[in-house]
Amino acid sequence: MLVAGIMAGMTMNPGLPTVSLRLWRADAVVLFDWLMSVDLSAVPVGHPAQKQALADLLTALETQADVTTATTEQITAAQAEIAKDMGW
Repeated sequence: MLVAGIMAGMTMNPGLPTVSLRLWRADAVVLFDWLMSVDLSAVPVGHPAQKQALADLLTALETQADVTTATTEQITAAQAEIAKDMGW
């Protein structure tokens, strides 16, 4: 699986430019939970790089955010917090 390859020790190319993002913690929790549960090979994409970018996002959330220990209750609360003001 694609994610397993990333988590098995593959690293980002240090020569590539990077960006820093600020996310609400609720967004990070929901994204991490979804990325951990979704089968990336089943996610429709227009280019294989999009799947790799999702795998890279998962790795970044796993290693740079405090979301890996979120409980079911915290995930549910994060989903509710995000969904309450969606408006669409």
